Amino acid sequence: MSSAARVSTIGRMTDAAETRRRNRATLERALAAVGDVPAQMAHYTEDTVFEFPYATPPGRVEGKAVIAEYLTGALKIFSMKLTVTQIHETTDPDVLIAEFTSEGVVTTTGKPYANTYISVVRFRDGLICAQKEFYNPNAATEALTPDE
Repeated sequence: MSSAARVSTIGRMTDAAETRRRNRATLERALAAVGDVPAQMAHYTEDTVFEFPYATPPGRVEGKAVIAEYLTGALKIFSMKLTVTQIHETTDPDVLIAEFTSEGVVTTTGKPYANTYISVVRFRDGLICAQKEFYNPNAATEALTPDE
């Protein structure tokens, strides 16, 4: 390999490492801000997409303003704190996989709510542009269902 090719390869690796570092910091800040919708949404693109494949029915919410409205409503019901347990890198520096947990309460039932999540997160220009979140829908249903 020529020295010019070696320098080019090292430059791409450095760029990819910097992109991953930047994206990881963005993701950590966004998840830490859960509960403060404007602060959380500061880390998302205008055309961002949230997907919830395990929701009943599966859901897709598109656009920053629509997602902010969705989260505002959801966080009135689910009062919770998220804890990131692991962030995995992929071969694409603009994709991270996050594992995290939640602990809190459902305000409408008073029941505790805890769940485990895996989220595939895509980035564009240092902001989150897509988030596909997998979680246990049974935990949410149980916490949302009032005792008889």
